[in-house]
Amino acid sequence: MVVRKGYKQTEIGIVPNDWDIRNILENSTLKGRIGWQGLTTVEYRESGKFYLVTGKDFENGKINWNTCVYVDKKRFDQDKNIQLNIGDVLVTKDGTIGKIAYVHSLPLPATLNTGVFVIRSKNNQYLSLFLYYLLTSNYFKNFLAKLTAGSTITHLYQKDFANFSFVIPDIDEQEKIIRSLSDIDELIEKLDYLIKKKKNIKQGTMQELLTGKRRLEGFGGDWKTVEIGNRIDLLTGFPFPSNQYSINGIRLLRGSNIKRGYTDWSEDITEYWEAITPNLRKYLLNEGDIVVAMDGSLVGKSFARISQNDLPALLLQRVARIRSTSINMDYLKEWICSEFFTKYCDSIKTASAIPHISPDDIKKFSISIPDSKEEQFRIAKILSDMDCEIEALEKQRDKYINLKQGMMQKLLTGEIRLV
Repeated sequence: MVVRKGYKQTEIGIVPNDWDIRNILENSTLKGRIGWQGLTTVEYRESGKFYLVTGKDFENGKINWNTCVYVDKKRFDQDKNIQLNIGDVLVTKDGTIGKIAYVHSLPLPATLNTGVFVIRSKNNQYLSLFLYYLLTSNYFKNFLAKLTAGSTITHLYQKDFANFSFVIPDIDEQEKIIRSLSDIDELIEKLDYLIKKKKNIKQGTMQELLTGKRRLEGFGGDWKTVEIGNRIDLLTGFPFPSNQYSINGIRLLRGSNIKRGYTDWSEDITEYWEAITPNLRKYLLNEGDIVVAMDGSLVGKSFARISQNDLPALLLQRVARIRSTSINMDYLKEWICSEFFTKYCDSIKTASAIPHISPDDIKKFSISIPDSKEEQFRIAKILSDMDCEIEALEKQRDKYINLKQGMMQKLLTGEIRLV
């Protein structure tokens, strides 16, 4: 392998000549709440003066202080090593290991629950925000993947970091890298805020338009509240035997292929049926169909509208297909694929190990509906346009996220220099 001028081959790859290799254990302190302290959920408080931070409070690389519980001063004072400071880097060591957060602010004094390490630089060997970006990059993710490969590891021990080494430039270049990545983070955060704001606006608009609280100009007809059962054609899928699935052919729409508002045909969850026989034709899906998964932990939250890209596809058991000629399908979709339907399902789903709803449950779902199909269409169009605006913002946000990942790969390895 040819190493370009100004770079050197090391045990962790090709890096700039003036970058050093650091081992995280040798150059950092890792502290966590130790088991004998015996903190239990009984001691959690809904309010107080001292936050208790867990991995569940990590959100987009930050701590969501709104989800944190509180502890008494005695528990906060118990271990000074895990009292948080601005600039601390946190990593989860239990459950979903390797989640990262950076302490940007401290509205109140805070301490850690078990399951989280706080990492701090020894003798200012590196800038903590540089380490944060390093730990959120593919470099650390690959390290964790190798560590857990072929095992059922659910805990990250301090000794596991003994083999984690990384390359690092001088402080000046670290600062330049941090500024570049922080700038794109700011763009992503602004888009996240705008997306959240637009979703809240849409939710409020739905509450008004779908219930008739707000009428569109030019319409004054009657509204009714009806159970949808008599106004829809509902079909549940065929029990295709799993031992007869094919390696190719017609895709089978199963509950696992239905997410919240979209279909997912990922290779690892998609199954096929060899051919369509006459007895299966009625299970063929059409563009515009509404589909609902009828069981699983996300029952009531797994629904989608079939598009041309989903076809051809056959309906599998435990999935409901909904069509209607008496209700505008776009309007019906806004009801079925909404919080209204989710809350309804939450109230009636079975409490078994695998929650489920029945076809009759779906038919008993009540909606408010104007007599005029034109008004139904107009309401649906307004809400659909809002969805399109949100989707465009999400695509723009995702584009920046991908751009950031590419930048991290090049900047944190020295492939691109900021000197």
